[in-house]
Amino acid sequence: MKICLLSAANNVHTMRWANALSERGHLITVISCKDHIPDEKVVYNDNVRIINLKFNSGMGYYLNAAQLRRLAKKEEFDVVNVHYASGYGTLGRRAKLKNALLNIWGSDVYVFPLQSKFNKKTIRKNLLFYKSVASTSYCMAAQAKKYADREYLITPFGVDTSLFKPMPEFKPEDKIIFGTVKTLAPVYGIADSIRAFIKLVQRLEEENKKDIAEKLFYEIYGKGELKDELQKLIDDNGMSEKIKLCGYVANGSLPEIYNRFTVFNSNSVSESFGVAAVEAMACGIPVQVSDADGFAEVVEEGITGLIAPKGDIDAIAENMYKLLLTNEELRRQMGKAGVERVRKLYNWNENVEHMNAILCSLSAANSIAESGC
Repeated sequence: MKICLLSAANNVHTMRWANALSERGHLITVISCKDHIPDEKVVYNDNVRIINLKFNSGMGYYLNAAQLRRLAKKEEFDVVNVHYASGYGTLGRRAKLKNALLNIWGSDVYVFPLQSKFNKKTIRKNLLFYKSVASTSYCMAAQAKKYADREYLITPFGVDTSLFKPMPEFKPEDKIIFGTVKTLAPVYGIADSIRAFIKLVQRLEEENKKDIAEKLFYEIYGKGELKDELQKLIDDNGMSEKIKLCGYVANGSLPEIYNRFTVFNSNSVSESFGVAAVEAMACGIPVQVSDADGFAEVVEEGITGLIAPKGDIDAIAENMYKLLLTNEELRRQMGKAGVERVRKLYNWNENVEHMNAILCSLSAANSIAESGC
């Protein structure tokens, strides 16, 4: 099939879908706004074609519509897959790409509609416009349903379990590491995680468990707007030796990073799917997460990890304490349960096959419609 992905070409998730579908023999074209140009961290297969439209994102979601309509007519794609319901969802609607699949991502239905009445109306129009709409999680589909009551296909965005797997050789013998892999942005609650970790260290010292406290560290991987603010929080509490902002890490290095952790820790205020928790679970790491929708869906409380209320620093710290002080065998059992859950529900190859089947079905339906059958 000739498949068009209307999506940000500089996003690693777009790259993963495009490469996976191209490896299944499809001719993939990624069409993006002018400013969504891939960098050295986002590498497409050689046979994936990238087309950048004339205008940057923002107003480009409106101004690029005529060019996109001409491109779609000229290329005669078998199917178009639009990613992100707000920006590219608007562009696809303005270009009248009705017989397409729209994938919602998260902030497009959790954040964007709450910013203004205009945004709320826009999301509703976009969700109702497309022939099919897909969500990576049931909770995100339920959120979208608040704006447009229609059917939503569930297409999990899982992990490659041949890469994300337990690799004990990367586990430091002399350290106990809590770890986070997230963008340093307010929505991901990293300041709450840091404050909870500080409470954990203080509790260990008060209980004369200094031997454990000395081995305990917190590694945070990611870049973002809160870097300086978070570093100040760390420094002001005298934790610069214990808590490290480790910066951005390339996707190919993530399996090794997760396998360094004793416990994965993430306390997002909002989470549409929780792919980082899935990646950690695939590596056999027990997780401590917030009760944000996406985490609550992918993590089994008490089985693959522990869940704390969003923003409840005391509860987060208590969960950290439980996972730290519990016996190693229980952590191992949680890790094993996480691996099994990911292989059952979030295996990337199976997720891609599911998406492939949806696109093939949509392409076939479009062909029948165009032939008048």
